[in-house]
Amino acid sequence: MNEQLTSSFTQNQKLMDDLFHPELNYDLIPRNFIVAERSACFYMIDGLNKDDVLEKIMEGFFAITPDKMPQNVQRFSERMIPYGEVDLIKDSSELITSLLSGVPILIIDGYDQALAIDFRTYPARSVEEPSKEKVLRGSKDGFVETIVFNTSMIRRRIRNPDLVMEITSAGKSSHTDIVLSYMKQRVDPHFLENIRKRISEISVDALTMNCESLAETLCPHHWINPFPKYKYTERPDTAASAILEGSIVLLVDNSPSAIILPTTLFELTEEANDYYLPPITGTYLRLSRFLVNIIALLLTPTWLLLLQYPEWIPQPLSFIVVEDAINVPILLQLLILEFAIDGMKLAALNTPEMLSTPLSVIAGIVLGDFASESGWFNSETMLYMAFVAVANYSQASYELGYALKFMRIILLVTTGLFGVYGYIGGILFSFAAIAGNKTLSGIGYLYPLIPFNGKDLLHRLFRISLEDARKNS
Repeated sequence: MNEQLTSSFTQNQKLMDDLFHPELNYDLIPRNFIVAERSACFYMIDGLNKDDVLEKIMEGFFAITPDKMPQNVQRFSERMIPYGEVDLIKDSSELITSLLSGVPILIIDGYDQALAIDFRTYPARSVEEPSKEKVLRGSKDGFVETIVFNTSMIRRRIRNPDLVMEITSAGKSSHTDIVLSYMKQRVDPHFLENIRKRISEISVDALTMNCESLAETLCPHHWINPFPKYKYTERPDTAASAILEGSIVLLVDNSPSAIILPTTLFELTEEANDYYLPPITGTYLRLSRFLVNIIALLLTPTWLLLLQYPEWIPQPLSFIVVEDAINVPILLQLLILEFAIDGMKLAALNTPEMLSTPLSVIAGIVLGDFASESGWFNSETMLYMAFVAVANYSQASYELGYALKFMRIILLVTTGLFGVYGYIGGILFSFAAIAGNKTLSGIGYLYPLIPFNGKDLLHRLFRISLEDARKNS
């Protein structure tokens, strides 16, 4: 039930105690004091407020005499509180959200509204370059788990009054803060309203996994297609660039990642390095990334197909035929190695840092010469899978890498079982999975290829200079 504050300090304090149970919560501190001969109480979360600011505010309160005490809470807020962020709250639901977000709440006898004085602070790690999105040249900062810091890093890059930081929340228990960041004059208003509606309709207890929980609730029941509908980034410069291009960036409190909407396949493969290097170098890196991803998808299925039809192998490529004894079918070897590589990744994630080097040495020995000499794997199989494993790291999106992996496994199975027909069918299935995926805005996942837009496609494939970009804008 949503209760209202009254002008009675006793009733208001009882309401606060009933809501927050300070006698049970050691970190919820009620600080009773007298201001101008009136009873007052500060409610705050220990560790989430700036003690020096609290001290200064209390010094100011103790200096107020009864004859200078305003009778109106609005005038008290304007004249007696030497701090910038002050809100007046009357409803108990707003009290809960504010206090449990870390905002100290002040109630004073005679006032029927509480004062939320926002001198909170959050524990935060230092701003560091994201480990997965490193650049050779350019900014070395990255998002952190504190949403206020993340919005400030975007504000620092876009000094334009059209930049909007619209805050909302989701989760019945968590009330997790979500910020929609966009350029007012550049964003698609219909898409923006659609995102607002989707967030308002989220009905979950908590966004336990932060960005991933939000992503799954924004687009429910679409888990079958593995190709990602979102682009995640921990780089504020990447997020700012997307905002300037008319995209919406979602920031979730407690998460160092931002979600960029809408996202097409071509946008997923772009990286900050493409823009921090000269246009010709950036274009080379971008095209190389496309080519490497395509090769990573088709290399092992194509090799498996050629082994099934050795008469199709051109004479210059005759060396790809396996001449050693094959004790385990090639298809089974490739599938085992696909899962073994993922096993090594999981082992690396869960290995203490001091043991990571011994683990790498052991893995290199076991999956190197010993694996080939044991007869389980042929050296050619190890070579091609090693290339595929390295190629998966050529782009920053984990989700896209695993989507390509799933398509490659399907291609391997269909090729191994049905030969050339399975190979063609697997390729058609992969293309259908990509082309059939839809962005949240409704545009094609392969745009600007399908539907075709030559100018936009040229810009997605070739990194143009900043001067040309200004002329085209």
